[in-house]
Parts: sequence; structure tokens; C-alpha cells
Amino acid sequence: MINYKTARKFGSLELLAKQVVEGFITGLHKSPFHGFSVEFAEHRLYNNGESVKHLDWKLLARTDKLFIKRYEEETNLRCHILIDSSSSMMFPVDQPYNKFTFSVDAAAALIFLMRRQRDAFGLSIFSNTLDFYSPAKSSLTHQRFLLSNLERILEDQKKNFKNKKTNIAKMLNALASKIHKRSLVFIFSDFMAIDNPEYFANSIKHLRHHLHEIVVFDVSHHNLENQLNLKNKYYNVVDVETGESIKMHPKQIKEKYITERNSIKSKIHNLLKQQKVDLISADIEIGFDQILLEYLLKRKKIY
Repeated sequence: MINYKTARKFGSLELLAKQVVEGFITGLHKSPFHGFSVEFAEHRLYNNGESVKHLDWKLLARTDKLFIKRYEEETNLRCHILIDSSSSMMFPVDQPYNKFTFSVDAAAALIFLMRRQRDAFGLSIFSNTLDFYSPAKSSLTHQRFLLSNLERILEDQKKNFKNKKTNIAKMLNALASKIHKRSLVFIFSDFMAIDNPEYFANSIKHLRHHLHEIVVFDVSHHNLENQLNLKNKYYNVVDVETGESIKMHPKQIKEKYITERNSIKSKIHNLLKQQKVDLISADIEIGFDQILLEYLLKRKKIY
């Protein structure tokens, strides 16, 4: 598995996505996920007596299994990836890998895998405004266009991330009819700015009204954010979205913080469950397999 510690060593986002997806596919071919057999659009198992003309020799070398390359037309599935670019997504600010970088890398890997599956893919980046939007297409040109823009947006975000608030419900309402009807929609956010969970749930309902299938990734640095496992010292804590700061010691607030955070997350989870929407925990320290597998599981359900 390729995780956040090694992902950025590949250089370009396109190469990173390629390495992540190929590693993921090889892992699934070697050991099916708890007995779940994943069918890839471009491969099927070789049957004895068939012509070996279309055998994938590279995959044989990696997996010791015989797979036939399949050549199919584009599918009818359209996918759309939404990424929250508010300031809180840059946590941990003092570390080279943060929630926004993880979301960008995960989106790049998803786009690469979607194209291999011959699905169409679109992308939106939002904060309080819609910073970037591109409708779903399935061409190699479109893949490279999106990856190039993701790299550009990531570099811009590093320089201009402070005091960027978000209104996720407002943005989802705006995108509900903009995204092609009956799309598979993936949302990457830390949901730090949800003051009114019911309003957020209504925006999800709006997406569902347009017959979208939705997967929500709750992006976090689990150890630091959810467990507040910090060093035993005082910190000057700054709200990157408002600029407000306060000096505190983790021991003073840890128990109350975890209780309140779990309460908010639980409320969001229950509201999404009522809309039949999956909320997936995406810990940036774990890696991308959880993201890619969720796409394939949801895709198999739709088809």
C-alpha cells in the first residue's frame, strides 16, 4: 500500500496517481478484499483454452495470475469529485502533508482509476465560493487537464489558505443541479464549519433529489484531531479560518473536546444515514486504498 509518507516522492501528480492505482489493483488481484471479487473494466480472468493474444503479461509477473485485457466502450457512469478547500483543510499546517494535500492526491488516484474503468469524471473545488468546476468527461486529455489543475490549485492553496471559510451546504445546493443527473458524487471535507447539521443534511437531500449516489469522506488526522494526542505543553491555538487564537494545554480540554467532537460527528453520521448516504472516515495517515475500494464497491452496487 502506498501511503501519505511515500506518495509525494513520485513527483508529478499523474505519476503519483498511476503508482497508487497500480499498487492498489495488484493488491486486490493478489488477495480479494474479504472474499469480495472486484471486476475491473479492462481485465477478466483467463479461461483455459482461450487465445493468449490478449494476455496481460505485466500483470502476470506481479500477481502470478492470468488476466485477459478487455477492450470496452465508455460506460454510462458519470462521477464527480468535490473537495473542500477551506483553511481548516490545511491542518496540520506545520507538517508537509495535510488534509487538503491528501484529498488532492486521493482525487487524482480516483480520476486515474475512473478512466481505467472507462467512467466519466468531473471535479469541483469549493470554499465559500466555487473555486473550480469541470463537468464529467472520460478522455485522457480531460484526465490530464484535471490533474494539471489539481497541482496548480494545491500550490495556490499553500500560499493563500488563511482565513478561507466555507459554507458546504450552500455549495452543495449550488452544485446539485450543475452536476450531471444520476452521477456518483464523492465529497472530501473535514466538516469543521457545519454550524447547522440539519441545513447540511438538506443540501445532501437536494443532491439526492437529482438522483445522485453520494459518498462522503470525513477527512481527518485522526491521532491529532480526533484523539488530541499532543505533547504535554501549552499551545497557542489559532483558528485558521478566523485568525482567532487562544493559549491552552491539551489536558485542560481533551475530554470535553473529544466528547463534543464525537457528538457532532455522530449527529452528521445519523443525518446522512437517513438520506442513505455513506460517511467514510478518511484518516490521512492510513492511505488511499480505503478511498479507491469505496469507489469500486459503490460502482459494483450501481451496475
